[in-house]
Amino acid sequence: MTKIGVLGLQGAVREHVQSIKVSGAEAIVIKKKEQLDEIDGLVLPGGESTTMRRLIDQYDFFTPLQQFGKQGKPIFGTCAGLILLAKEIVGQKQSHLGLMDIKIERNGFGRQRESFEAKLTITGVADDFEAVFIRAPYIEEVGKHVETLAFNQGKCVAAREGNYLCSAFHPELTRDHRLMQYFINMVEESKKHLAS
Repeated sequence: MTKIGVLGLQGAVREHVQSIKVSGAEAIVIKKKEQLDEIDGLVLPGGESTTMRRLIDQYDFFTPLQQFGKQGKPIFGTCAGLILLAKEIVGQKQSHLGLMDIKIERNGFGRQRESFEAKLTITGVADDFEAVFIRAPYIEEVGKHVETLAFNQGKCVAAREGNYLCSAFHPELTRDHRLMQYFINMVEESKKHLAS
């Protein structure tokens, strides 16, 4: 069975685990860097990106996470996870993992009280996806190999670059598991590719 890890340092871990299981894969909460060797794909959940980065450094995850992505294993970053993946963050000198060729605006849709839901068309996934935005970032610029997948209020809120997938919203907070299913399909494709 395909094994999907959820980085379990902070954020919406349990909801992602549930979504992975419903989508037919095995979910593993990742709390030690050694566990990365056991999984086929990884979810970086929503939460607080600065706190997550501090914990990534504290538990010596930084280089192992970068290597995981660079060896071709899929990573799906949601909300704060998207911020961790981005190569560039508006108003910050340094990015975090810097794996995905995107420039993002943190809290792009406002603060906590401006949280909202919106129906999105996500290319290759759904044309009626109910997305939950909580202090959400958005993608301001994408590199030439990045495919934009969804927009809200004219701003890019989901994208894919090779084995990296990201969303500015929280797909795990609804009962719609189609985006997780899309990610699991990516992982299954990469398993075949990496095995050949």
